[in-house]
Amino acid sequence: MNNPSTIASQQLPSELIDTIASQCAGSVSEDFTILSDALVAQFGSSLDAVILYGSCLQTDSLDDGIADLYAVVDNYRDAYSKRHLAMLNAWLPPNVFYLEVTKGEKILRAKYAVISMADFRKGAKIWFHPYIWARFAQPSRLLYASNESKRQNIHEAIAHAVVKFIKSSVESMGTCQANAEEIWTSGLTLTYAAELRAEQKTRARHLAQSNLVAYSQLTHAATPVLGSVLRTLPSGQYECIPTPVDHRHSPLLWWLRRWQGRILSIIRLSKATLTFRDYLDYAAWKIERHTGVQVEITPTLRRHPILWGFKTMWQLLRRGVLR
Repeated sequence: MNNPSTIASQQLPSELIDTIASQCAGSVSEDFTILSDALVAQFGSSLDAVILYGSCLQTDSLDDGIADLYAVVDNYRDAYSKRHLAMLNAWLPPNVFYLEVTKGEKILRAKYAVISMADFRKGAKIWFHPYIWARFAQPSRLLYASNESKRQNIHEAIAHAVVKFIKSSVESMGTCQANAEEIWTSGLTLTYAAELRAEQKTRARHLAQSNLVAYSQLTHAATPVLGSVLRTLPSGQYECIPTPVDHRHSPLLWWLRRWQGRILSIIRLSKATLTFRDYLDYAAWKIERHTGVQVEITPTLRRHPILWGFKTMWQLLRRGVLR
């Protein structure tokens, strides 16, 4: 098997960095800038960057949705006034919080995760579980960077996430010919299955198709550093050439990631009840939005969100609402 750090340690292609920088600089609604400014005011000099990702990315305005943001901080101790929040964040990043900002008569809402720059870079480059590298291989917008060095750090971390995502997807596919849509659909399907998520099974292909221009650009730009597993064909398709050993081991690795993801998801959900105001209502809203299934928030569940949440989660897993 190839040394897993071999590709990660190679020089990132300048074209890949430039492609990511261009995508991260894409235009966004003023609503997201207002939310970013609120995080800058909250964290002050400890804030390195604010990244927008997720389903609201191409929204013209944030009328009834909730933005997904990442606040990348220099270190946890300086980011918080409460020591226990810094300890929770260092123990299992990220911490997740809820943000509301008033814009005239409109209320802008966001869910934001806090992670240190060091953890963000490790999560994108070397973490076994795809929690970070699967999210940020996908399109995102860099709403704020404290300086040019931090901006470059974010671009490089995202580049590593793209490389790790494509490599992991190709290893699972085995020797074959494929286009960018097939490579990303395969990777998104695997990474979605590695977390407790409410999205439909068709979500991965929908994302790959709706963001195909961005994914095609990233795949093309990343190919020079993926030469050991991926080659560009004259037809414009790609030849996937993982080693037989890597391909055989891939199902085991993804099985481990799925079980690790279930455990981490439960722990993170439990932790979110301590940091995310109205988290139960948000979780119920998201499940209904993606599946059409209503989750009743009972008084018992509100009083004991962690203990009773396990029971509710188990019921949703058995019904196939969560996967």
